[in-house]
Amino acid sequence: MSLPHHAIRTLAVLGAGQMGTGIALVSSLRAKVPVLLHDKSPQQTKKGLTFLEKLLEKDVNKGRITSSEAKEARDRITVVGEEAGLKGLRDADMVVEAVSENLELKQMLFSNLAREVNPNAILASNTSSISITKIASAAIPKDVSAASEEGKKISGRVVGLHFFNPVPVMKLVELISALQTSQDTLDRARSFAVACGKEVTVSKDVPGFVSNALLMPFINEAIMHLEKGIATRDDIDTTLKLGMNHPMGPLQLADFIGLDTCLAIQETLYNGTRDSKYRPSVLLERMVDAGWYGKKSGKGFYEYS
Repeated sequence: MSLPHHAIRTLAVLGAGQMGTGIALVSSLRAKVPVLLHDKSPQQTKKGLTFLEKLLEKDVNKGRITSSEAKEARDRITVVGEEAGLKGLRDADMVVEAVSENLELKQMLFSNLAREVNPNAILASNTSSISITKIASAAIPKDVSAASEEGKKISGRVVGLHFFNPVPVMKLVELISALQTSQDTLDRARSFAVACGKEVTVSKDVPGFVSNALLMPFINEAIMHLEKGIATRDDIDTTLKLGMNHPMGPLQLADFIGLDTCLAIQETLYNGTRDSKYRPSVLLERMVDAGWYGKKSGKGFYEYS
């Protein structure tokens, strides 16, 4: 049997948080490829796998998949522990990074990935706002010229593949090309996202891409309205739900995204453009200072059990 156009025989996912495990799940269940799941924290890996197994169980109970399909999907996922490190991902044809939204962390990881994994593997970042061009440049060793054929080949393997949360539910993937990304990498990354059952849109490598360049200022403005006392939390969210037919209000949505993630993206927009319209709300900054990250911490604009 010939491989599909993406030619991904094994996928590696870096990060076992909600995004990473979601990407692992759709890759295993929909694209039907073996997945290597790696996270430095055994506790996070255990938590992520429990979450993944609950999603599969829910799909079986709702009749979306059979129990045998769920078992096959789970069996395709193999944990690569901290002791193996990135070397345990060396056989992957594609690596999707899904760690915290931090430029220095991502640059360090891509520098290491370029050395440790298959030299022909696609190196994809699930970043929702950070420059793919900066990440691609970090993959090139310091003793290699970016303009050399070797430098072009290394950085040409890097691409942005932005899945949306919750990954098993949300149909969209944003595809972002760095200045260096090769056409073959783009074509294969798109084909793989489609194999995962996703619709693909394309954005230039600008801060926030399309999705968060539009969404985050909207959320930030809602937080500023609350901060200024223009309206209450409930009135802001109800206005957007009933007046604009949004499934949830911007403050509740911020809680679901994570207020720390919202702040990180807003700061990326602000620092990347130097445009004052992207200045983060002081209230957002203070809530993150307090550790009120939203749903994942139990408290944000709303409280969660």
